[in-house]
Amino acid sequence: MERASEKAGMTPGSLLFVGEKRLDEAVVRRITYTSDWVREFEFSAANDAFPFESAPAITWLDVIGLHETPNIEAVGSALGIHPLVLEDILHTSQRPKVDDYGDYLYVVLKGLTFDSEAHEFGSQQLSLIIGWGFVVSFREGDNGAFLPLLERLRAGRGRIRTYGSDYLGYALLDVVIDSYFHVLEQMGEVLEDCEEALVGHPDRDVLEQVYRLQRDAVSLRRHVWPLREAVAGLQRAESGVLSGDVQVFIRDLYDHTLRIFDTIETYREMTALLLELYLSSSNNRMTEVMKTLTIIATIFIPLTFIVGVYGMNFANMPELHWDWGYFGVLGLMLGIAFCMLWYFRRKHWL
Repeated sequence: MERASEKAGMTPGSLLFVGEKRLDEAVVRRITYTSDWVREFEFSAANDAFPFESAPAITWLDVIGLHETPNIEAVGSALGIHPLVLEDILHTSQRPKVDDYGDYLYVVLKGLTFDSEAHEFGSQQLSLIIGWGFVVSFREGDNGAFLPLLERLRAGRGRIRTYGSDYLGYALLDVVIDSYFHVLEQMGEVLEDCEEALVGHPDRDVLEQVYRLQRDAVSLRRHVWPLREAVAGLQRAESGVLSGDVQVFIRDLYDHTLRIFDTIETYREMTALLLELYLSSSNNRMTEVMKTLTIIATIFIPLTFIVGVYGMNFANMPELHWDWGYFGVLGLMLGIAFCMLWYFRRKHWL
């Protein structure tokens, strides 16, 4: 894995992959379509994917695997992409944003997944270049997120094959942002399980899960907050790449980001409440233990006193010579214990 510090001293626009290698070999897929047909191709090098077919055909170039920088360089050279955009594509720690370059839009965001067993989420960077008649997507790995959209293209369902490349760009963004809802649903289920466990039998394992969820909620907020600004930037884009018809869908996309952000804020509050619930449950359990021990100790105080009196071994103690003295003392001790238990129960201390 390359680190960002290795770019120190390099000229702006230098192409160096900074991130985690998720695939052994990069894959380049080209999907070209019109309202009547769809053609799919797969290449090992991006150079082989050019030139694109002319209008009215729309081309979607999907570059999977960012560690092979010649592919990104080839795309930039063929489409006239600014070197700083190519540099950002290879730097996988980018903040979600939208840059308007006139002839095309550059959009970067995070695709999220959640492991319900490990109770942690993962993220991959997705970069989109939306231009006139084409969309190029750059992904770290293939997690299958675009398969539903690809099936819609193949089947010709919905508007996707009758609209332009701007709608394709919106559809890709919509698939990624909708996956956030699935991640949040999984997190919500884990939060509910943690809440039930804390009410029933709080332990440190559940506490660790809550801490992880709290950390994940903070990380999600860090991804979604700039995403909201990025989608708002799409609404303000002046390049003309996005038509007025697609701007309506972009507004709906912005509403989705607001809902996601509100849900994350709710989950952050829930994790804080679960931590308070754990502390409260632990304190209540400790109080119950202390109450039980205190009652036991209180019952044994008079019994210890009686045993202490008859353990002094003075010669002039008439009770020591009674035939039934031993059993009488035991009965007295049992009577005192039962009377105290009856009194405690009447006072609702038990």
